[in-house]
Amino acid sequence: MRLFTITLLFVSMLAQGQTVCSLESRQRLEGILDDLSRMDNSSKSLNELNVEIGSWFLNTDYVEKTLEISGDENLVINLTGLDCTTYLETVVTLSRLAKQGMLTFEDFERELEYIRYQNGKRLEYPSRLHYFSDWIYQNQQKGILKDISQEIGGKYYENTPSFMSSNPQFYAQLSNPKYVDQIKLAEAAIQTRTYYFIPKEEIEKNEHNIQSGDLIAITTSMKNLDVVHVGFAIEREGRIHLLHASSKSMKVEISDKPLSEYLMGNKTQSGIMVSRLME
Repeated sequence: MRLFTITLLFVSMLAQGQTVCSLESRQRLEGILDDLSRMDNSSKSLNELNVEIGSWFLNTDYVEKTLEISGDENLVINLTGLDCTTYLETVVTLSRLAKQGMLTFEDFERELEYIRYQNGKRLEYPSRLHYFSDWIYQNQQKGILKDISQEIGGKYYENTPSFMSSNPQFYAQLSNPKYVDQIKLAEAAIQTRTYYFIPKEEIEKNEHNIQSGDLIAITTSMKNLDVVHVGFAIEREGRIHLLHASSKSMKVEISDKPLSEYLMGNKTQSGIMVSRLME
């Protein structure tokens, strides 16, 4: 096991691997959990909590690949630097805990692991839900959310991701051939499912069906990927915008443009999948 300077890193041993969380991240998390414990969240919907808690992270730095720590698969908790997926996972975890009234650091660990990994259990590197369409599907199977893309006007989405297994050189952990084989199995499973998306040209006419706090997954025209960005829907002056960790501005922000116009500015972004947390 690696050694870390205690002032920089908190390590909590669990049955499978360990939790890695900087002291600064832990302090921020415990402050948020304490704030939530002082609030009456019983009458708020999970979507309302997503927007409220998600807004607390505005201007937080965008940092990519915070989960990519060498060695055994660790449960990484980082609230000081977020990419689009870890931002969404952090907010969803906090919203669910707030609704349940379970607001300890250990509760956060358990809930984040349940959301982030296949079957809710952290094992080796391939057990992480690396493709977001798989994340949506498996968390729907867990009863956490519902993919509402089809019912709000979505069309069939050809979903055949293969980027990870085809490009193991970009992932240090995939130097292990066994892991590549396991990733291929996950990719094959995704290809057996039926997915739907709202093409970006049709978002504006369907956005009245999208609620603030819904989970937005931006799809792509690149055939070897499924989703290239994620965030939350947020209403501003009657239009749906995106609350997200942006790699362009390098911080958590609300998009200046409505979601439909935001996608129109990127040729490889083809549309959106929309999911809603289950109460």
